[in-house]
Amino acid sequence: MRETLAFDFERTFDQCATLLGDLTFPTVAAWKQEHPGGRVIGYFPVYAPSEIIHAAGMLPVALHGAGDGLELQHADARFGSFICSIVKSTLELAMTERLALMDGLLFSTICDSARNLAFVIKRNQPGMYVDFLHLPHNPNGTASHDFLASEYRRLIGHLQELSGRTISDEALRNSIAVFNENRNLLRRLYEFRRDYPERLRTWELYVLMRAGNFVPVETHNEWLRGVLEELPGRTGKRRDAIRVVIEGSFCEQPPLDLIRVMEEAGCTIADDDFILGRRWFNADVPVAGDPLMNLAESYQDRSVYSSVRHDNRNPRHKQLVEKVRQAKAQAVVFLTAKFCEPACFDYVLFKRELEAAKIPHLPLEFEEKAYTFDRFRMEVETFVESLLFE
Repeated sequence: MRETLAFDFERTFDQCATLLGDLTFPTVAAWKQEHPGGRVIGYFPVYAPSEIIHAAGMLPVALHGAGDGLELQHADARFGSFICSIVKSTLELAMTERLALMDGLLFSTICDSARNLAFVIKRNQPGMYVDFLHLPHNPNGTASHDFLASEYRRLIGHLQELSGRTISDEALRNSIAVFNENRNLLRRLYEFRRDYPERLRTWELYVLMRAGNFVPVETHNEWLRGVLEELPGRTGKRRDAIRVVIEGSFCEQPPLDLIRVMEEAGCTIADDDFILGRRWFNADVPVAGDPLMNLAESYQDRSVYSSVRHDNRNPRHKQLVEKVRQAKAQAVVFLTAKFCEPACFDYVLFKRELEAAKIPHLPLEFEEKAYTFDRFRMEVETFVESLLFE
């Protein structure tokens, strides 16, 4: 893949897209072959302390369900019909041994369905290490920092036992530094997409970012650097379109073809909350000092807003309006997974704030297994035309 980025730049994005649809996790299997005895920890979005997994010499792998590539045969018997697709398809991956490459699974505080998924998998996969990381909800005061640092220490104890190696502070600092670089490179790509959307389509940025979930962060950094080197020489033609912010896809991800359809229908996506965990921190995590406390403080005080994390100091609905203004966007498209309670609850607050700010918005609901998008195309085209020709 690195050679592809260096010598065949235009094929990079299609190759990343192919990687996302391969439920055999070929890059993970290759890593395990190259690292005999190496451990892989899969984690459920939105956020996970990948730096800690990396410092243990393990490969962190983000799991975003199975898309439309897997028929549900077991999950429907263990969850009700009102549960989001990503929970069911992730369980199906586990029940059909497609997560056999994983030596452990890590879940965290997202919603009731995600919490239940952790314990359903633990019951049905008794031989696998399955853990649930409790993330603090109240950001006020330092008690939350201490609590989260203690959760990190508990996780470290389990990972040390699983890996057979000690996780030193120096290893943690090195891991924080390499992930800081990853986030900085992604910020640069997001800024480039915002300023030159005709040179970097959102679907391209999306697959490049998401492909990093299946390779070592050092490899992903090489890919990102290679793309950033090539992009200034790329050309593209601006189209008649409206600039929009995508909101609501922080956990379950929309089908790739849906993102393409939105761009084809006249949306220039200026900002989004896709694969939010890879961009969770909006500033570098400090490297000097206590690495666990630095991670805990950054989670609370240097992170983006999300519907799965409450911070009364900076209300989410206010930050959405600010995001729209910074992106110079004309509208917001709510791209929300069906049955996603956090997104549905927040929509009421977001809608009220957008209306007060006179910012148009369009609500759309998707499932990851969707494969026809004619209805979406018609709704988006109608919305775009109403703004272009008002």
